[in-house]
Amino acid sequence: MDSDTIWRHVDTERSALADLLEQLPEDAWRTPSLCAGWTVRDVAAHLTHSHVGVRDLLGIAVRSGFRYNAAVRDAALRSPLDHEQIVSTLRGFVGSRRTVPGLSEREPLLDVLVHTQDICVPLGIDHPMPRDAAVVSLERVIWWSRRIPLGPRMRDVHLVATDVAWEWGAGRRIEGPVRWLLLAAGGRTVAHQHLTGEVRALA
Repeated sequence: MDSDTIWRHVDTERSALADLLEQLPEDAWRTPSLCAGWTVRDVAAHLTHSHVGVRDLLGIAVRSGFRYNAAVRDAALRSPLDHEQIVSTLRGFVGSRRTVPGLSEREPLLDVLVHTQDICVPLGIDHPMPRDAAVVSLERVIWWSRRIPLGPRMRDVHLVATDVAWEWGAGRRIEGPVRWLLLAAGGRTVAHQHLTGEVRALA
């Protein structure tokens, strides 16, 4: 998938998420998300950091002792934005091609696809994921998993999508829609119920 197509997906998903968040009642923002210890509000606030600059990144890193997960969590929980500001910030990103320093356009795509599901699934909202974009994001998760231990170690597994022509790896076979393969690879165990095969290999 070329860069322009990726950014079109990012724009579409950011706009759709902003519209969805704008309609949520106040109590829905406090609902636990699929991210352990994060509410819907925390996940939405995290997505507003897609344009953070080097200086801000350094400050976040210092406060967290240069621990990645702690830095990400700290930034989300400390966000001063209210719900309306979160929505307007996400909507304001549409059309931008800016990324966090050092990352490609694949990271904002991965971020918005997975975190939109982190919000929608616990709220009982079925938000379809574009399959071609999900494949790109799943391949990016696999790429990262072989470098940084942030989720399941993608070793000795054979992932097979049942709704698009895609498969990867060798070993214990795991099948299912690419949307749920992506979420499982990203550490969301709720996805396991939508997959078949040696799902425990992704634990």
